[in-house]
Amino acid sequence: MPRIFIAGCGFVGLATARLFHARGWEVIGGTHSVESTARLAGEPFATVAVDISDASALAAQRSLRALDVVIHCASSGRGGADAYRRVYLEGARHLATVLAPGLLIFTGSTSVYAQTDGSWVTEESAAQPDRETGRLLRAAEDVVLAAGGIVTRLAGVYGPRRSVLLKKFLAGEAVIEGDGGRWINQIHRDDIASALLTLVEGGSRGLFNVCDDAPMTQLAIYTGLAGHFGCPLPPTGPIPTDRKRGWSSKRVSNARLRTAGWTPRYPTFFDAVAASGPELAALPAEP
Repeated sequence: MPRIFIAGCGFVGLATARLFHARGWEVIGGTHSVESTARLAGEPFATVAVDISDASALAAQRSLRALDVVIHCASSGRGGADAYRRVYLEGARHLATVLAPGLLIFTGSTSVYAQTDGSWVTEESAAQPDRETGRLLRAAEDVVLAAGGIVTRLAGVYGPRRSVLLKKFLAGEAVIEGDGGRWINQIHRDDIASALLTLVEGGSRGLFNVCDDAPMTQLAIYTGLAGHFGCPLPPTGPIPTDRKRGWSSKRVSNARLRTAGWTPRYPTFFDAVAASGPELAALPAEP
């Protein structure tokens, strides 16, 4: 039975752990704290609390030896550059060197593409983020690629009980920024998990964008939501320029991932809205 460690068993990591377990893998789910591990007590796989930014703590975990695959799904939470360096960069280094798995996968972000002209971007496009947080993500990517692993650049993640756009819209807190022409790229949590499984089982290596089939402008998203729920369009407002990972507007291509054999359950955001509606925003996100 192949063995996999999900380092960061949160919103994306937990769905991924469940999918690999259902596929017959021996799964170990990792969390940062004992409290978080306790919340996973009902899961059908083993769990361990370990700080991946601490090399000695990783080395002390006897259960994390002879691993076929490690997926770095840990999150920096709401931290800034220091947290990014510790969790993403140092975490990637330690997973690669201390655990030395057969395959290391990093779940990064399409925010490393800093394009602002609405152009299509692929894995070959320039990825030169203008914020330190983005540059730290790129450095973590380089660590994983140098180890012969897989880097997945995730678009904006949504899923059960977590859709920032829909939650703000239904709460009357949404604002159309400028003319609403900024392109937004999204991906459902469950489609991320299936993408990771596809890449592992297909023997893939290298860099992959993980996003749905339909980048949409902010205006198009809110117009569609207004029509679906019978609500007015949000008001317009200024374009914020202080986002932690920078401001960008681009359309991200998933062609390489589809060529690897992946097919999304939700090809567009509105496929998920039609399937589950307000559930995407109704309740707090999973830990």
